Amino acid sequence: MDPTASSPLVWREDGLPQSSLYGDVYFSSVDGLAETRAVFLTGCGLPERFAKTFVVGELGFGSGLNIAALLDLWRREKPAGAKLRIFSIEAHPLERDEAARILAHWPELGEAAQVLLDHWPGRARGFHRVDLPGFDAVLDLAVMDVIEALEAWDGAADAWFLDGFSPALNPAMWREEVLAAVARRSAPGARAATFTVAGAVRRALQAAGFEIAKRPGFGRKRERLEAWLPGERAIAPPPETLAIIGGGIAGASLARAARAEGLSVTVVDDPEGVAASGNPAALVTPALDAGGGPRAALYAQALARAAALYEAEPGAVIARGVTQLAASERDPVRFAKVAQQDLFEPGAMQATETGLTMASSLVIQPSVITTAWSGEVAHRHVAKLERGNDGWRLLDEAGDLIVRADRVALAGGISTADLLPLPLKPVRGQASWTDAPASAPTAFGGYAVPTRDGVLFGATHDRGETATDVREGDHARNLDTLAKGLPALAASLADKTFEGRAAIRATTPDRMPLAGITEGGLLVLTGLGSRGFCLAPLMAEHLVARMLDLPSPLPDVLSHPVESRRFDSPDTSSGV
Repeated sequence: MDPTASSPLVWREDGLPQSSLYGDVYFSSVDGLAETRAVFLTGCGLPERFAKTFVVGELGFGSGLNIAALLDLWRREKPAGAKLRIFSIEAHPLERDEAARILAHWPELGEAAQVLLDHWPGRARGFHRVDLPGFDAVLDLAVMDVIEALEAWDGAADAWFLDGFSPALNPAMWREEVLAAVARRSAPGARAATFTVAGAVRRALQAAGFEIAKRPGFGRKRERLEAWLPGERAIAPPPETLAIIGGGIAGASLARAARAEGLSVTVVDDPEGVAASGNPAALVTPALDAGGGPRAALYAQALARAAALYEAEPGAVIARGVTQLAASERDPVRFAKVAQQDLFEPGAMQATETGLTMASSLVIQPSVITTAWSGEVAHRHVAKLERGNDGWRLLDEAGDLIVRADRVALAGGISTADLLPLPLKPVRGQASWTDAPASAPTAFGGYAVPTRDGVLFGATHDRGETATDVREGDHARNLDTLAKGLPALAASLADKTFEGRAAIRATTPDRMPLAGITEGGLLVLTGLGSRGFCLAPLMAEHLVARMLDLPSPLPDVLSHPVESRRFDSPDTSSGV
């Protein structure tokens, strides 16, 4: 899918939207909303089958009509305290304004349609996580081929809306291997519904293990199809409490993600501080990978999710857009390749004569995020973890109890290795800042970004060092680096007095983050290097989903490279 291509729809003379690729209409000429309710909602036994945890899958997101109708019904009929999770697939996504024109046909959808339009997913290739506030619902949209998407998703749906274009016009969506993949991504007792009763579809559903039945159709269609799997979803009691060790962006992101799922969270942070999260400003930028493989996709998706969450936090964003200057002869070619990748939204990356403009990158004020997401923090040093029948116990140096929790997350940067053997290497970095006219956010090997009242620049990069004292010599080194990238700014700061902060980055041998769960049940989020503000929000949501056996926002192909057990960490099932 090329996100820069022209629209996948055309408007017919009768006012109906039609696919320019498949020649089929997006909704019934009789009444698209009524058809959705009859075929998909009723066909999947809704709202009677709604449960506290309910997962809906969909083939063919289109204009979002099915999902808007589902949201409208969910908010009116959902069980108390329930949360809806939606997974939808669309290889040819519409623009938000195109969807708005379609959904305007049914003003009775009201707020359900509006919340979807207000949080309309992007068009970049990959997974898009979208919060739907006010509806206790979250949407994961996969912009990719249907088989690729079904294999990438790790969820199990309770209901499927099979709503691709007509099998006669889009047979690839209805192949036997597609419906077999749907069955593999279904919970016991799942139901599926579709408008078509084509023989090939019926046979493919039966071959995948579904039982089927024809039902009276809607409008001009004489029949529709319902399908169901035997059994019933078994739901294990989820943990209720989570203790997070680490008060930086990794710990704060875990706290936000866990509270969003209803857990009671305690954040425990060493009294010495919160590393780079204590700086007055921070860059939110991806690691650039011209190859366009899994590493590039991970950072692209992480940036999109982080930016959406930071933008939603009042007072967090200092500046939008970051320019990466070319630092070598190879950079212009590399930047051009990055700008052409469909992993980013159209226009988000623009190669120029001097560098790369990253429109969706941000400068944020870390304290706003960590304060809002972490909540009250217990400033204690965790010296030991013990696991018993009542969960985990966090103990201080004297052996006194700090907190007990059902589950524990290790998110303390380099200090995580004190509690769990991990292949983390320290890299000391000191940033410098002063009061000065705001600088446009720029990266050049070093970086310079605006703070609320000046400019921050740096940072040093000293492998193996763990001291956090602020050094005048490192201020000078930062100024020298700044002079190579932005000489005019460096000259204007030459006589300034600088404040600073030194922090220890935690890096891994393969420079990929650690985000996984040990065999003993500990959550691990560390090894974020210098990209913590980009990576942490998405990695945290992935970990919390894994802990609760919920669909992850991370495609399967991207979860393996960050798995914390990839370095064969020892089992911690008996405690640490």
